[in-house]
Amino acid sequence: ILDRKGPQFAAPFMLDALHPSVGGAFVKMTKLPRRRALILSGSALAAPMIASGLARAADEWPNKPVKYINLFPAGGPTDVLSRIACQKLTELTGQQFIVENRGGSGGNVGADAIAKSAPDGYTIGLMSVSSHAIATTLYAKLPFNADKDFTPVTMLWSLPNLLIVRKSLGPKTVPELIAMAKQNPGKISYASSGAGTTVHLSGAVFASLAGIDILHVPYRGSAPAIQDLLADQVDMIFDNIPGSLAQMAGGKVWGLGVTSTERSPMAPDVPTMAEFLPGFDINSWGGICGPAGLPPAIVDKLNALAKQALDSDEVKKAYLKNGATPLWKSVPDTVAYRRAEEQRFAPIVKASGAKVD
Repeated sequence: ILDRKGPQFAAPFMLDALHPSVGGAFVKMTKLPRRRALILSGSALAAPMIASGLARAADEWPNKPVKYINLFPAGGPTDVLSRIACQKLTELTGQQFIVENRGGSGGNVGADAIAKSAPDGYTIGLMSVSSHAIATTLYAKLPFNADKDFTPVTMLWSLPNLLIVRKSLGPKTVPELIAMAKQNPGKISYASSGAGTTVHLSGAVFASLAGIDILHVPYRGSAPAIQDLLADQVDMIFDNIPGSLAQMAGGKVWGLGVTSTERSPMAPDVPTMAEFLPGFDINSWGGICGPAGLPPAIVDKLNALAKQALDSDEVKKAYLKNGATPLWKSVPDTVAYRRAEEQRFAPIVKASGAKVD
């Protein structure tokens, strides 16, 4: 330990134990002869101790409940899929993975909470396409840096959106809807689960590719948006496919098109948007991330646990039932995937003209 005067005045102490942040032990200072204090290298002493402490922390993790922050309100697709994964992680570890919903600003409120949490493995959360790929281009200013303020752990799922319109609106096909919108510029409204979500961007891309003017009405999640759609307060929504299919089953909406390049096995009779508007390709995805600085040993352990969860028959069946495809990836591949998606969506966002100050 050195004082301000430089190494020639090294304080004659050494660190006997680890700080709680690296090992959970108390810090104890032991007096040393001055000559020995000068010879001993702080880094040489600390490195094996820190490595040992981190390894021990990873072995013990989790030894208490883990908070998982979902970026959107309860009841929506991300909430359902997150709870399925967290339930399996709870079973695998014997510790509760508790989902906490923090909606708002297209997922940015919850993402900011993850970024500002302690990097100890006990606060993790959803890494979404909205907050971690689209928002960087869509928003003029963000409270976090998607590349620097998080530790990506793994991907969890991928799923398309599905365009549904209220039956009382009239159109039963995408071409009919485009024709109506062209005859009534600015009068047809589309709801979203928040600015910057794929639900929002799907509508913006639809308007851009179709050459129409439609009104965006953002909500704090899919659930309230769907409620207003069923109450005829808005005309349509590109919701994640589980929510859209549920409303189609209720008989109050028409399903016009899925946003993936291929038809969904859950709705094989519903055409893709690309069949009418070539180039239309938007999927929603979710993964797990923690704040920057999450210990690598804990990251690797959580990644392995997530793979076990996604490989299980019960999670596969539950995801399929909700229109999602399990999407586990290694840590390096998860980092690369997020960056690639950010780059892919940047020109899409710019071309759509969507922007949030």
